[in-house]
Amino acid sequence: MITGLSIARVPGPALKRFLAGVWMAVSGAVLPAAPAAAQDAQVRVPNFWDPKAVHDRPASIPDKIQFLATDDYPPFVFRDPQGRLTGFNVDLARALCQELGSSCSLRIKDFEVLLPALEEEEGDAVISGLSRSLPSTRRLNFTDDYLKLPARFVVPVDQAESFNEQDLSGKTIAVEAGSRYEAFVTRFWPAANVLSLDDENAARDAVRTGEADAHFGDGLSLSFWLPSEAADGCCSFAGGPWLEAGYFDQGMAIVTRRDDPERAAALNYALRQLHQKGVYRELYLRYFPLSFY
Repeated sequence: MITGLSIARVPGPALKRFLAGVWMAVSGAVLPAAPAAAQDAQVRVPNFWDPKAVHDRPASIPDKIQFLATDDYPPFVFRDPQGRLTGFNVDLARALCQELGSSCSLRIKDFEVLLPALEEEEGDAVISGLSRSLPSTRRLNFTDDYLKLPARFVVPVDQAESFNEQDLSGKTIAVEAGSRYEAFVTRFWPAANVLSLDDENAARDAVRTGEADAHFGDGLSLSFWLPSEAADGCCSFAGGPWLEAGYFDQGMAIVTRRDDPERAAALNYALRQLHQKGVYRELYLRYFPLSFY
């Protein structure tokens, strides 16, 4: 039985606060989303698995999986107005266990104690977007990424069709000062005019008010900002998702102890099966109806 689940910690605190506010504002429209078959067939759902690969079911499947997670990061894991745990990771974990035929449970922990709790065997796997690059996680097993967080451009709605991300000469691109998005734009579009602002809200607003031609930022948070009252229908995604190595290639994965490779292998198998069977697509569309891909 799943009693709750985790969040993603790849994004920073500012994104966390933004998503919390926007998700609660739009949850009435998003949570009861229609089945995947009823969604727009043109919505891009990411695929992180080789569709031609054949993977046999592992010989060793765990009888149970106790997940460790935090509970304050919508839309991945959070509490609804009734106090019930819900979110993308909650439903993903439930689907993984159903695919494997394993019983599941979840222990909620503060983010800072997730790794100690895993090492002390208070749980079997962490599903909270832990980064592979941290020294403290290099001794652990990571599953395949089940979600990556790309960068995206947003532009005024009437400019979306004509926007050419390959030629930004003379265009004013709003970015958050000191961010990886600022570094990326500065490096790869030197002929663009970079407008560095205090935070991502100011950078988005620069497009809405016409101060900038485009904003380059986190695709996930932008997918919730675009349909929000704050955006007021001003803008749209333009171009494709950016997953440049060294900038935007960190993904979300499930973490197990190094001495537990069988559990990691079983979870990897289940992730691939969920994708092949369309379950992953259904979950993605349920929580991200405006795809950030």
